[in-house]
Amino acid sequence: MADVKAESVYPEVVSQDAPAKRGFVAGTIAHFKKWWWVHLIVLICVVLIIIFPIIYVAYPKIAQTDVNNATLNVTSLVFSDPTPDTIHVNQTQVLGNKAIYHPKIYSFNASLGLAGSPVPVSYATVPETASNDGQVIIVDATLQLHNIEATTNFTKAVLASETWELGVYGRPQLKEMVLPKSTVTFNKTVEMKGLNGLEGFALSNVTISAAPGADGTNMNGTVSIPNPSVVTVPMGNITMDISVNGTAVGQTFLNNLNLIPGANIYPVKSLINNTLMLSFIGKSGPYPSGVVPLDISGNKSVYNGQEISYFSDALRSTSLRATLNVTQVLIDSGLGLLLGAL
Repeated sequence: MADVKAESVYPEVVSQDAPAKRGFVAGTIAHFKKWWWVHLIVLICVVLIIIFPIIYVAYPKIAQTDVNNATLNVTSLVFSDPTPDTIHVNQTQVLGNKAIYHPKIYSFNASLGLAGSPVPVSYATVPETASNDGQVIIVDATLQLHNIEATTNFTKAVLASETWELGVYGRPQLKEMVLPKSTVTFNKTVEMKGLNGLEGFALSNVTISAAPGADGTNMNGTVSIPNPSVVTVPMGNITMDISVNGTAVGQTFLNNLNLIPGANIYPVKSLINNTLMLSFIGKSGPYPSGVVPLDISGNKSVYNGQEISYFSDALRSTSLRATLNVTQVLIDSGLGLLLGAL
C-alpha cells in the first residue's frame, strides 16, 4: 500500500513580530515636546517662590544685621567757624565691617548729637561710600543748630566729661551687586574722650605790674591746657573770672583760643586786684607761704565779635583750680621789695 501522508488538521500559524514598545527616554522627550510650556511655568513659579523671599525678606534682614554689627571709630572731630546758630564740622571716622557682604552705601542724611538725647544737635549729609572694613568716611559740612539747648548740652559734655557718647542716626540705602536697594537703620553710639573739665590747666611765667597797661591788664603769663580727645573746639576770645576763697579778685583773658588735641599753650592776660592779692599772703594772710589757690570759672566766649552762647554756658559750668606763687611772681616782676612790707 502506498504511504499516505497525513495532513495536519491544525491551520498553519504564521509568525508576526509585535510592535516595539517606546523606551523611557523617548517617552520623556515626547512628553516634554508636548507639555514643555507647563513645565516652564512650574519652574518659573518655583524659582519665584524661592528667590523672592531671599531677595525681599532674607537679604534686608541680613543687611540690617551686618549694619548692626558694624563699628564706627571717630578719629577726628574738628569744629570751626562758630556763629550763634551754625558751626562747621569736619568729622573723620573709620568703618569696621567683618561681614562677607560689602554693599555700596548711598549718601544719606544723619542726625548728630549726644547718644540718648531726644533732640539732635544737627543733621549732616554722609557721602556715598563703600562699606569695606577700614573704610574712611569724611563728613565735611556747616551744621545748622536748630536747638541751642541741645547744642549747649553737647558742648558741656565734650568740655567737662572724661568720656562721652556721640550718637549717629540715619536711614541709608544699600546695594550689593545685582540685588535691589535695601533701606536699613544706621544707629551707632560712639564712645569718645572728652576734655575732662580742662584738667591739667596750669599757669606759668606770670608777672605783674603795679599799674595797668594800655589794654587795662596788669598781669601776663602763659596758660597750658591739655586736650586728651580727638575733638577740636574753637573757643575764640574767652573771659574767665578769678576768685580766692569766694572773693572775686579779677578776670583773665585768652584770645583766639582753639583747643586742638594735645597740648595747648597760649599767652594769657589778666586784670587783678593787686591789693587783695597781697592781703592773702604775708604773716597776717591766710597763705603766708605766698602760694595762693585760684578758682577760675568761665564767663563768656566771643568769636568774630559775636558771643557764642553754647560755648559761654559750657564754660560757666566748668570750674578750674590753679595755684599762683605770689611771692615768686613779685620777685620775677621786680617787685620783691614789697615782700618786706608784708
